[in-house]
Amino acid sequence: MREFQVPIRPAVRNLPRYRPGKAAPGAMKLSSNEMATPPSAPILEAMRKALENVNRYPDLMATPVREAIAKRFKVFPEQVCVGTGSSALLLAALSAVCSPGAKVVYPWRSFESYPIAIPASHAEGVPVPLDEDGGHDVEGLVCAAQDATALILCSPNNPTGPVLTFDTIRDIVERVPASVLVLVDEAYIDFASDPRVSSAIPLIEEHPNVLVLRTFSKVHALAGVRVGYAIGNTELIGAIQAVSVPFGVSSVAQAAALASLEDEAGVRASAQAVIAERERMIAALREAGLSVPDSQANFFFLRGLGADFVEACVDAGLIVRPFPEGVRVTLADPLTNDRFLEVARRFAR
Repeated sequence: MREFQVPIRPAVRNLPRYRPGKAAPGAMKLSSNEMATPPSAPILEAMRKALENVNRYPDLMATPVREAIAKRFKVFPEQVCVGTGSSALLLAALSAVCSPGAKVVYPWRSFESYPIAIPASHAEGVPVPLDEDGGHDVEGLVCAAQDATALILCSPNNPTGPVLTFDTIRDIVERVPASVLVLVDEAYIDFASDPRVSSAIPLIEEHPNVLVLRTFSKVHALAGVRVGYAIGNTELIGAIQAVSVPFGVSSVAQAAALASLEDEAGVRASAQAVIAERERMIAALREAGLSVPDSQANFFFLRGLGADFVEACVDAGLIVRPFPEGVRVTLADPLTNDRFLEVARRFAR
């Protein structure tokens, strides 16, 4: 085979590659933040029905989904953009506002797409280390964002779990320049049980530099069809749509999203089941002497555990997600969670 001679942009060549959670035949996958159960029967039926028209292009703007989301959150449809997951919308948003050399501030460790999307959009990343509790260093982020183009907030934070309250997010937004795009990643907010936590969407009217990213991949259990949405200022949403891939959200994904929005009670029940398991597991792990940050997501983080713990989980038929700082574990069904607990207790100090 002849040598490839097309020059790859250096920033792209040096990008870290996104690594999905591992899986293994016969093992329970706790390494990706997925729901343990599939969508309800009506949602699956809506997807099957949509397959009957896959010879046709989907709705370009996902108009029915936009309208349903707008109704849910009391915004205008023009303030909503639907895309192939919140990761795609993150990249589109940064591409819309970042010129070469622009600075994008983000917490770290956080979602692994951030250090990929930032240089992919010709910007330079400015990571701000998390605080000792695994949450955002608010002062550090605000300080770093004073001369930045964009600031990313991940609440609840992936992979550690802590969340920013609504008042804290409002304080951050009010302290950064109005020219700084503040992207609030709310992928896991449906699992937050802290009464001080609520969506940043109400901030958009007074602060048009706020963009909220959400997804159907988590509590809606639709990770496999790739659909997410952004809510923000109409001018910004128009710019995001301009750089997004046309017809990116399939008709099957749109049907699933619509049906899931209609099943509000079912989605809420799924979230409550996860919350109950999260509280039970974190309490048991802490009682065993393990270090677990407060989590408001569908996962928890075990600080200080490494390769030997990951291997012990594999031996028990469980796949977890290792990071340099510790191990992230996605909540599963109670029996699987109990099996994980048995392994974890052997590593308690």
